[in-house]
Amino acid sequence: MGGHVMQLLIVEDSADDATLLLAELERLGRAAVHQRVESKVDFLAALRQQPWDAVIADYVLPEFSGPEALRLLRQQGLDTPFIMVSGIYGEAEAVTMMQAGANDYIMKGNLSRLVPALERELEAAHDRRRRKRAEGAMQFLAAIVESSADAIYGKNLDSVIVSWNPAAERLFGYSAEEIIGHSIVALFPQHRRDEMLDILAGVRRGDIVGMQETERLHKNGRIIPVSVTVSPIKNAAGEIIGASSIAHDISRQKQAEFERQQLIQSFVTAAQQVRMLTGLLPICAACKRIRDDQGYWQQVETYISNHSAIIFSHGICPACAEEHERQLEFKNEPT
Repeated sequence: MGGHVMQLLIVEDSADDATLLLAELERLGRAAVHQRVESKVDFLAALRQQPWDAVIADYVLPEFSGPEALRLLRQQGLDTPFIMVSGIYGEAEAVTMMQAGANDYIMKGNLSRLVPALERELEAAHDRRRRKRAEGAMQFLAAIVESSADAIYGKNLDSVIVSWNPAAERLFGYSAEEIIGHSIVALFPQHRRDEMLDILAGVRRGDIVGMQETERLHKNGRIIPVSVTVSPIKNAAGEIIGASSIAHDISRQKQAEFERQQLIQSFVTAAQQVRMLTGLLPICAACKRIRDDQGYWQQVETYISNHSAIIFSHGICPACAEEHERQLEFKNEPT
């Protein structure tokens, strides 16, 4: 218990007996804050009010009892240490109470057992809570692994696969039953076997190995582009006992990059095919025809179209349109 001030809920109708319990705690230097209750109503209200480190209950009260308090405590789903204290009932009742979920049974004439019993049960309760938190964390982590979109699998230091999540089944094509117990070499293409050895060496050193782009092998022999992160797995003693791998399928990114490169190449090819007009061009000052290399006179648009990727569309500019209208008006004037 150390320097922790215990929060004790005492089920006792005798204030003097409760004082004796507290005095025994103080005698051994164990501070305690307490609340004494005598009825079922007050007991349930106290449980709702705050968490308690332990409950100490007399066996028989005028309006309540220790066994009833124990039953109500466990009905609440609370793992609070419960110590029964009795002045008249002996070993048979002790066995019954322990079977019902009491943590200890102490006779009022032997209160010297109280502090050691409390210390033992408080430590045990702390260990249970710690294990429960650890188990909850492990269950949550397992749920994350199971629901991950990335392939997550574990292997021992002999490169034998020991765990395999559903995403790994989807990515590599092997069911967990097929692959667990087999070597990780099944996932490596022949030209990536040296990589496997480098990863294993890194894991043994305790390194986290990450590869943005690499390849793995599908069950059907297809090469899969992936990014991979491999992390060492350590036991409670800090010893490396294996490694976990997270593989992310980058097939779509690789396809998108391939298509981008294809598009760039098409632009480069198109640009190379465009022919630029340079040098002096003989052009008629009157009709604006251009003389080509063979001495023939061609319309400007014909010549440019033949020497570039330009396509002409025909229209009429405002000035020409206005001049055309004046010509029409002149022709239509009466003579």
